[in-house]
Amino acid sequence: MKRSFARMAGVLAAVVLFGCAGNPGGPGWTTLIDGTAGMDNFMVTGGANWRAADGSIQADTSTTKGASNLVTRQSYRDFDLYAEFWAADDTNSGIYLRAMKPEAISTASGAYEVQIWDRNPDPKYATGSLVNVAAVQPIHKAGGRWNTYEVHAQGPVITVKFNGVQTAAANDGRFPEGRIALQFNGGVIKFRKLMVKPL
Repeated sequence: MKRSFARMAGVLAAVVLFGCAGNPGGPGWTTLIDGTAGMDNFMVTGGANWRAADGSIQADTSTTKGASNLVTRQSYRDFDLYAEFWAADDTNSGIYLRAMKPEAISTASGAYEVQIWDRNPDPKYATGSLVNVAAVQPIHKAGGRWNTYEVHAQGPVITVKFNGVQTAAANDGRFPEGRIALQFNGGVIKFRKLMVKPL
């Protein structure tokens, strides 16, 4: 009886641990997107049709007028980030970190980008990479399903996990603070969860 109880307690502990790892919460976490809720946490730059639909915040090419970003109203320095996203096979998107110029976000203007682009002509900076900072190897694919990103940014250290697997790590202190932004640059992109925890 004691052995059975101990086994059951071990199973329950494992379920609790692994269940929480996939979707963080608790003290310190702020939910920026939860299903269709959260557009008011962002400013829209560019011409994409960002909108709440089908249980997510999304953009596609149906009525867009070019690239666009959803930019947080708050700036962040050190943080953990959790995202759930869906991308089409041809989607070109990403999550910008510490974007220093919210009105003109790019890796050239001062930001890190966690890539969502399975068909990047430069495969080392495809999905799972930090664009122009930390290449991804082997190649990972996001197209046609829901995926997760977990990002840890503390000082110059940035790590990226794609679906629970670390795909990129960098030690780069060029951009110490800035906005978080969701990029649309073609295809279909949906975010159903975005959470951040300042450190």
